[in-house]
Order: sequence, then structure tokens, then C-alpha cells
Amino acid sequence: MNRLRRPLAAFATLLALSALFASTARADAKEVVIAYQDMVVPWRYAQATGEVEKATGYKVTYRKLGSGADVIRALASGSVQLGEAGSSPIAAGLSQGVDISLFWILDNINDAEALVARDGSNVASIAALKGKKIGVPFVSTSHFHTLVALQSAGVNPSDVKIVNLRPPEVAAAWERGDIDATYIWDPVLAKVKKNGKVLITSGQIAQQTGKATFDGFVVDRKFAKDNAEFVARFVKVLAANDASYRDHTSAWTAASPQVQAVAKESGANAQEVPASLALYAFPTPAQQASNAWLGGGAQSGAAKSLAATAAFLKTQGTIQNVLADYSAGVDPRFVQRAAQ
Repeated sequence: MNRLRRPLAAFATLLALSALFASTARADAKEVVIAYQDMVVPWRYAQATGEVEKATGYKVTYRKLGSGADVIRALASGSVQLGEAGSSPIAAGLSQGVDISLFWILDNINDAEALVARDGSNVASIAALKGKKIGVPFVSTSHFHTLVALQSAGVNPSDVKIVNLRPPEVAAAWERGDIDATYIWDPVLAKVKKNGKVLITSGQIAQQTGKATFDGFVVDRKFAKDNAEFVARFVKVLAANDASYRDHTSAWTAASPQVQAVAKESGANAQEVPASLALYAFPTPAQQASNAWLGGGAQSGAAKSLAATAAFLKTQGTIQNVLADYSAGVDPRFVQRAAQ
């Protein structure tokens, strides 16, 4: 080999090695996209402070979406790998064959969602909603409970004009006077309460009908299989933030860094966040691992809730199929590990 070819050959080898190393680096790079909504929940503090990145070593991109239905669609398309959604959109997604599993109960909704009638709408009861207009995000937990509340009060949902509005659109329509009522969650719930009357909450509906709702974290099943350690560490971050709130609730004041972070990430008013958080219940990993939530297969609380929700959604024409068993979409492994 002459002197000209020797350095060219060496350079070519160097380029080949560089390409190989770059390819390997890209293959080793761990990245994840997490979809979230505007719900007021403790783990927003971890989101704001980069705790997930620190605990897992992954590059995390957060994508804020307008509704649980949007989150399920994003998971189905592969544009996100994990996301927050209510029990209603989760049930709908599983019924439609989206390859996801519920692995964490973000919150028991309790009184954090409510049906509120706008002042001036002449609505003082659920029965008085006949002929009125209700703004609600379709295929959401609040949509589900809107229908349950109406039917329980003897009102045919077809006699009410229910319009599909995402939370920011609900707030705008409320201010314009375009809707008479809404069934919604914070931070919009706190706003509409200021000039509206609460007719019923999700906690009250659950007590009266046994049809409870919750928010949860779902994950693409293939991603969970290939990145089990990430999901396990992520669950520990979620659990730690919930525990911080449960064990030190009084420290979560409007001026605290935790509440400031929750307000920033959710779009809520920091002054209203402590009261908003108090409306929810945040189950511990041990509670989530029990039959009350994710444990117990088809007899788990989550599977039964998803099945009941799906059956109701089918009667309303929202979905076409109901699965025989929703436990296939419930994965208790990560909360069981966190509870040890």
C-alpha cells in the first residue's frame, strides 16, 4: 500500500468505527415520552424537578394532552409510551384493542370531579338539567358519571344536550355562558365553582351506585416488557411523591415548592391547589397491590370497574365491544414490587 492509500485506509477505518460507536450510542440511549393532563396530583412535583430522569437515567419528554381519550390515541399511535387517563378512556381503549396495561392508580377521584350548574342557568337539581346544555370531555370519567347521574335522577341523556369540550374549552364556554353545566375536574372545577352550584360529586355517585371512577397510569405493553426496570423505578417515584403528600399534607401550602410545581405543571392557581388535592385519595402501593385495586385478576377492583364502565359506555354507543375480562389490561407487578 502506498503512502497515499495508507492514511486514506486508516481514515476509512476510523469513519467506520465512529459510525459503529454512534450507532451503538443511539441504541443504548434510553428515551421515553410520557403524556399527562392538567390534573392536580402530587407527582407533578417530580415532573417539575426531574426526579424521573434522575431515578431512571432515561431522557424523559413530557407531552401535555387535552383529555384521556387523546392520551389513549397517542398510545395507540406509538407517539407516547406512558400516559395518564381516567378509568373511562382506559376502558374504552382496552375495549378497542389498544395494547396497553394499567399499572398505577394515580388517584381515587372521590370528590375531585363534580357536576356543576352555572349561576343564572335556573338549574338547582340534576332533574332540572332536562333541555339544558352540559359541557364535558367525551369518553372521560366525568362523561361516564354525567350519564350515570342523569339516569339515576330519571333523566334520559337524550333529553340533555351534552357537548364534547376539553377542559380549557369548558372554561371558555362557561365564561361566555354557552353552557348551563359541566362535569369537570380541577383546575377548571375550582373556577366554575366560583359562580356555580355543585349538584353531585363522583364520590357521591360512587356511594349511591357503586360505580367508582379513578385516574391511572397506562403503558404500552411492549414498552413495559422491554423497559420493565424503568417502569419499576418510575412507580417508586410516583409512590414517594404520593407518600410525601399523605404524610406531610400540612407542609403542602400554596407557597411551598411542591404546590408551586403542581400549579405550574397543571396550570392551576397555587392558592387553590391544596384544596384541590384534598378532594382526591391517593392509594399506597400496598393498597394498590391488593384486590381493592390492581391485585386479584378478574376480581380486582380496577378490572371490575373497567368492565362496568365499558358495559355502560356500550349502552351509550360510545364503544362497540365489551371484553369478557378486563384483568388482561391490569398489571399489578410493579406496585407489588414497590410494596415490598
